[in-house]
Amino acid sequence: MRDGSRGSRIWNLSRALALGVALACASTVAVAQEPGVKPFTPEQLKKGAAVYASHCESCHGVRMIGPPWAIDLNTFPRDSPARFVDSVTYGVRGMPPWGDVIKPDEIEALWAYVVAGEKN
Repeated sequence: MRDGSRGSRIWNLSRALALGVALACASTVAVAQEPGVKPFTPEQLKKGAAVYASHCESCHGVRMIGPPWAIDLNTFPRDSPARFVDSVTYGVRGMPPWGDVIKPDEIEALWAYVVAGEKN
């Protein structure tokens, strides 16, 4: 009986250790993600890249590396999605408004592309 209870304790200890490792990994992932930000889907990123290529690239440059007079989208504050949406929708400084051309879901995809950055 003593062997059975020792085996049971080892089994419980193994399960507790596995659970602890799993929780530690999960908390590490949670810290790495920005709180309250839903992850972008590959479809959003692809759509955002297409919108960028057709509407933004001529001013902001290939891979978001543009001329000095256009804002560097690589440095746009990642915690300001509403500012980005407003800028694209209504225009800002020398940038024209795109709200009549780019649909809201395309602006969201464009935001995903800008936040994720160009990976190629």
